[in-house]
Amino acid sequence: MIKKTIKEKKVKKDPVADLRSPYMLKMFDDSLELPKVGDVVEGPVISIEKSGVFIDLKPFGTGIIYGKEYISARDVVKKMNVGDIISAKVIDLDNKDGYIELSLKEARQALIWNEAENAIKTKAVLDLPIIEANKGGLILEWQGISGFLPASQLKPDHYPKVQDGDKDKILEELKKMVGKKISVCIITASPKEGKLIFSEKSPESKEKSKSVNKYTVGDVLDGVITGIVDFGLFIKIEDGLEGLVHISEIDWSLVEDPRTLFKIGQSIKVKIIEIKDNKISLSIKALKENPWVEASKKYSKDKTVRGVIIKYNKHGALASIEEGVAGLVHISEFGSEEKLKAKLELGKSYEFKITLFDSKEQKMALSFTGDKTTTKK
Repeated sequence: MIKKTIKEKKVKKDPVADLRSPYMLKMFDDSLELPKVGDVVEGPVISIEKSGVFIDLKPFGTGIIYGKEYISARDVVKKMNVGDIISAKVIDLDNKDGYIELSLKEARQALIWNEAENAIKTKAVLDLPIIEANKGGLILEWQGISGFLPASQLKPDHYPKVQDGDKDKILEELKKMVGKKISVCIITASPKEGKLIFSEKSPESKEKSKSVNKYTVGDVLDGVITGIVDFGLFIKIEDGLEGLVHISEIDWSLVEDPRTLFKIGQSIKVKIIEIKDNKISLSIKALKENPWVEASKKYSKDKTVRGVIIKYNKHGALASIEEGVAGLVHISEFGSEEKLKAKLELGKSYEFKITLFDSKEQKMALSFTGDKTTTKK
């Protein structure tokens, strides 16, 4: 409840009543702009009461922070002293007691959003904590406001290295970043929607395009392995630019797990096989002789060969007839996966007949003839 004595004091001396007369308003039209709802105003604290804080807003009158605005600002009020200059937002020009009603909380929000706009213009880099992750990206906190960092705006080093964009796997990788800090820029600030959007890479996106444009398909490069995942290797070509060696481009022979062959930090030579949408695809096996070229001189359809079973898949079993040259023994020959595995054991050598041989497409189909000898894995 506002003290009556303060109200009476304000009513006697507050010049805002005179300012609101038609005559005075006309006089002030050209020389003084009256505050409006939503404006941020500033003035000295003239009284701190149990139910409100009074601010001198000469020549317009006295401002007051009370009610729910007073409650929400109580932590700030505790640190206030008479005479302190404070900024507050106008939420009512003439409340029932004749005061200009103010909000500290809304003033702070207005100042923060203004600061956000300045940060966008200056491309300020902010080190912010990651407080949450979802399938689309990360939630960061700045000045008490939660903002969104889309996964697409992460640098290559932080982007989830997940095959085929599996959203559940992306979320698993993003969750590992919660609790850490990340350097970002604000790219969107919308006070009305309370929306902040961040980017980790926006200042360098144009530079990345320039970097990618320096290279062409066929270039052989020296790189460093920065990531090893189930589906291949991530290779650093230069600062801020990575390429992917898909598992199918590691070697002519079957590669089950890249981690058994390579280490992070290892230097490696690679060849560019595709550049698309600012992404570079690399190959290691393209720097080696293609074993299918020599194989085409020795093998053809209907030839009988020996092959070692190296892998099962949903279509049947893969049998290698020499290093880097393997063909499929189709499951239809056996009727079921169980029967196929009973007849063709991993690591064992069998006799097959070639039913298809295409060295250009690197495809071969085999038919089981029945003979078996043991071969070491």
